[in-house]
Amino acid sequence: MSTLLRFRDLQARGVVKSWTQLKRLIEEYGFPPGRMLSPNIRVWSEEGEVEPWLKNRPVAGPEPRGAAKANRDRRRKGATNNTSEAATA
Repeated sequence: MSTLLRFRDLQARGVVKSWTQLKRLIEEYGFPPGRMLSPNIRVWSEEGEVEPWLKNRPVAGPEPRGAAKANRDRRRKGATNNTSEAATA
């Protein structure tokens, strides 16, 4: 028998954080819509719906572009390597 997951179970597993995010995942990213057990209870099958969807997700995202790419390799202010100053103090 398949384990049925409710919304709070999806949250506990880190799949979604809000109903808005869940709706976006269903509409734009192919997350299974689940099924209604009653007018106010929606569930998803862990083995048949959620796990296969998670396994098909990409492991790494696309390469950053534009400002994100420029900022990726830039050092942060105040994060200079001052090991010589720390050793003399």
